[in-house]
Amino acid sequence: MSVSDPVADMLTKIRNAALAKFEKVDIPTSKLKLEIVKILKNEGYIKNFKKVTEGNLTVIRIFLKYDDSGSPIIKGLQKVSTPGRRVYTGYKKMPRVYSGYGTLIVSTSEGVTTGRKALERKVGGELICSVW
Repeated sequence: MSVSDPVADMLTKIRNAALAKFEKVDIPTSKLKLEIVKILKNEGYIKNFKKVTEGNLTVIRIFLKYDDSGSPIIKGLQKVSTPGRRVYTGYKKMPRVYSGYGTLIVSTSEGVTTGRKALERKVGGELICSVW
């Protein structure tokens, strides 16, 4: 079965695994997914990740992060742009997630970055997803 939006599928797998309190989740790899996972790691939403090759299939293994009471650090993941409705913004109108407590992931001409870094560099782009 082909997936029409692989990034949304990845976000759903991460969200479901966190709610089910899994230690790790495997997702098929792509350059865009790898960049999104790097941002999640740098922002402190996941413990770690690594690329794993099993036979002829390469996956990204994401190790999820939980607080002391056992609830997931990722409270929500929401896809902003979809294949049917792309959402673009300039740096002057960059939205904020939960008054700055969340993270916006943006695909810019300088690569995939957070909304905060895109604002500092004064570049806009396609809004991929928001994490809180």
